[in-house]
Amino acid sequence: MPEPHSKAARLFGERVRDARLGLGLSQESIADLAEMHVTNFGKIERGVANPSLHTIVRIAAVLGIDPATLVAGLGQGDLPERMHALTAAEYIRERNLRSGSIS
Repeated sequence: MPEPHSKAARLFGERVRDARLGLGLSQESIADLAEMHVTNFGKIERGVANPSLHTIVRIAAVLGIDPATLVAGLGQGDLPERMHALTAAEYIRERNLRSGSIS
């Protein structure tokens, strides 16, 4: 079985699964209502797929929840580690330091 893309993908999938189970519905039912293939929906629940914004909103709408509840609290620390990952503020600070400007 493939590993989750990231902690964020795993947590998102767990939240989707919990909401679905709370409604007492199958993956097939939710996938059908969200107009997506059940295989793709299953991958999202397992955290091995990275759904688009439209897919996230569609799934949340079918589950009757705000999409924000599915991503609440997820941040950069939940994403795969990358070299040179900077926030915009860190980038601006580094750029200013290199150009001799102080902020």
